[in-house]
Amino acid sequence: MAQLSDGDRTAVRLRGVSKRFDDVVAVADLDLDVAAGEFFAMLGPSGSGKTTTLRLIAGFELPTAGTIELGGRNVTRDPPFDRDVNTVFQDYALFPHMDVLTNVEYGLRVKRVPKAERRERAEAALARVQLEGYGRRKPAQLSGGQRQRVALARALVNRPSVLLLDEPLGALDRKLREEMQVELKQIQQLVGITFVFVTHDQGEALSMSDRVAVFNEGRIEQVGTPREIYERPANEFVASFVGTANLMRDGAQLVSVRPERIRIGSAGPGDQGASGVVDDVQYLGPLTRYRVRTGEASLLVEVANLDASSGLQVGDAVDLAWRSDDRQPVG
Repeated sequence: MAQLSDGDRTAVRLRGVSKRFDDVVAVADLDLDVAAGEFFAMLGPSGSGKTTTLRLIAGFELPTAGTIELGGRNVTRDPPFDRDVNTVFQDYALFPHMDVLTNVEYGLRVKRVPKAERRERAEAALARVQLEGYGRRKPAQLSGGQRQRVALARALVNRPSVLLLDEPLGALDRKLREEMQVELKQIQQLVGITFVFVTHDQGEALSMSDRVAVFNEGRIEQVGTPREIYERPANEFVASFVGTANLMRDGAQLVSVRPERIRIGSAGPGDQGASGVVDDVQYLGPLTRYRVRTGEASLLVEVANLDASSGLQVGDAVDLAWRSDDRQPVG
């Protein structure tokens, strides 16, 4: 397999990639670069093209048009086994009749790696995902989080240049999912492999990734760091899909103000503001979210529950204020 050279630091490159299924355009004329060693998230709603793009990179689908490169090598028509990638799926895809160690060794056995070497590499991979001593257990004897780690170890043991992860945490409960988010990021930093991670969960993408591509209807709406995506959305779709945004017009310009940027109280010098009536109250633990009906719009406001202004009720009249630089142009 071709490895990345010092002169080529792009792990994945897509140029003009499209994929049609009969009359359905799943991916439309996509250009994308993923840097070597990057944790890159592909974020979007169901049907946005992110999983199809992952499958195109893996070789499970062939593009209708365009080219795909891995480490500078054109792999557009290469089969999956001839690409220096491995994929981790949401359902883990473990062999139930095999124990953990044999599951992890499987890819090495297919490649005819000698038994002693594959055993050593499999045990090292299990140690890397904190599963030392679990090698003789069957998948059914493991928790969901442990099975996910086995799937990750099985992918890492092949030492791919790129690891593709298709909604890998989707089957986990919220607490375990949050724990695995931290562990996945730590593992990626430890092994230094490029991770391309598909998710529909915006919090997951923002908290884990170096950069995010936001997909919509087979196209990429914006690529940037989590902070860029959240604070400077390229258009109305990104502003609305990533986080919660109050969209309003300032003349001909569409602008966004995030709910946490709005405070309850009178506008000071240089501030902007509005007056309104509380229409809805949502208690969310650490904060309370209010929907406030103003003369021109309905605004969402988030207030930390330690704040004295967090005890408003439906029907209360309120003044709202935000700094001018908290209002970000959209597009």
